[in-house]
Amino acid sequence: MTSIQGTDVDVPTEDGVADAYLAHPADGAPHPAVLLFQDAFGLRPQLRSMADRLAEAGCTVLVPNVFYRHGRAPVFELPEFIDPSARPEIFERIGPVMQALTPELAMRDAGAYLRWLAERPEVAEGPVALTGYCMGARLSLLTAGTYPDRVAAAAGFHGGRLATDAPDSPHLVAEHITAELYFGHADNDHSLPPEQIERLDAALTEAGVRHRCEVYEGAPHGFTQADTAAYHQEGDERHWAALLDLLKRTF
Repeated sequence: MTSIQGTDVDVPTEDGVADAYLAHPADGAPHPAVLLFQDAFGLRPQLRSMADRLAEAGCTVLVPNVFYRHGRAPVFELPEFIDPSARPEIFERIGPVMQALTPELAMRDAGAYLRWLAERPEVAEGPVALTGYCMGARLSLLTAGTYPDRVAAAAGFHGGRLATDAPDSPHLVAEHITAELYFGHADNDHSLPPEQIERLDAALTEAGVRHRCEVYEGAPHGFTQADTAAYHQEGDERHWAALLDLLKRTF
C-alpha cells in the first residue's frame, strides 16, 4: 500500500483563508491533483479518510472547508454518527450556511483552490480532476464549466438540484465543459427527481460532453458517507470503482 502524508493547510482566497486537508503519496514526487468538494456536513474525519484513499491511489488531494467564511472546520458540532432524523436541528444550522454559499462565491473560491494546487510541489503539471458529494456534486459540475482549461475530469455523487429551473442552475454550464463527467445519482432522491436527471443528461448530451449518469438502485441520498445513517455499502463500493476508473482514464 502506498505510504501517504496528510496535512492541514490554509488556502488564501479572495475573501479570506480556507482551511483544508491535503493528502498525497509520501514519496516526494508530484502527482495528479484531485479537488474534493464536501457534503453539507463539512470537512471532518470521514472526508479526510476519503482523501487518504485517493492519495493511496496515487493522487494529491485537497479537501477545502467551503464554509470557511463561517469559521474553521468543524463549522458545526456533529455527533460521531450523523443521523439527521434523530437530530433534525443539524439541518436547521447547516441550511442557512449552505444557502449563503452562492454559485458566484463558490466559483471565486474554486479558482483560488485551483491556483493553490497549481503552485504546489506535490502536484503534477496539467489539469486536475474533481469529485463532489451532495452539495459538492453541484460544486464539481459548476467548477468544470467555470474553469474548463483546468479540469480534465469531474465526478459527482448523490448530488441535489443539479438541473433546476433557476437561472443559475448548474446544468447550464454544460456548453463550456471540456472534461469527462461521471454522476452516480441516489435512488428516489427528492433533491434530484427524474426530470432533473433527464434535464442534466440532455444538457450534457446536447453540449457534446463525454459523460455517464447512473442511478444507484437502492442507494439513498448520502450513500457514500460512512459516518451517517444514509450510508449504503454497495452504493459506496460502486462509487469508488467508478471514481477510480475515471481517474485512471484521466491520468
